[in-house]
Amino acid sequence: MGQSGKVIFKQYNQDQAYLLPPSIEEMIEENHPVRVINSVIEKINIEPLEKQYKGGGASSYSPRMLLKVLVYSYLRNIYSSRKMEEMTKENIHMMWLSGMSKPDHHTINRFRSERLKEVLREIFSQVVTMLVEA
Repeated sequence: MGQSGKVIFKQYNQDQAYLLPPSIEEMIEENHPVRVINSVIEKINIEPLEKQYKGGGASSYSPRMLLKVLVYSYLRNIYSSRKMEEMTKENIHMMWLSGMSKPDHHTINRFRSERLKEVLREIFSQVVTMLVEA
């Protein structure tokens, strides 16, 4: 309570209009682990992973983005593809990391069980090597 005994609340207005909408980039702390994951995955060679894709048909989500989603989820102890899908829609860090992409749980699960399975050791080896060098 204030000195006069009257309770004072901070302003709360859900309908507050912004002149410009806030950038998600500005909302991610500089030292947040999601930035480290982004930086590391951006630097590794994912060509072996990209070779898992065949041409033609509908466009596919970026394997680099899906890899980032998986790594960040695992870091947060989230292993369910349904929870990962939910995070891409509700978690600001995951929204930033995925570039506002919203892969469904089938896509995430197929990525890790079919495409990543063959090249995981190679990708992981690159990450470990990079971390050792750093």
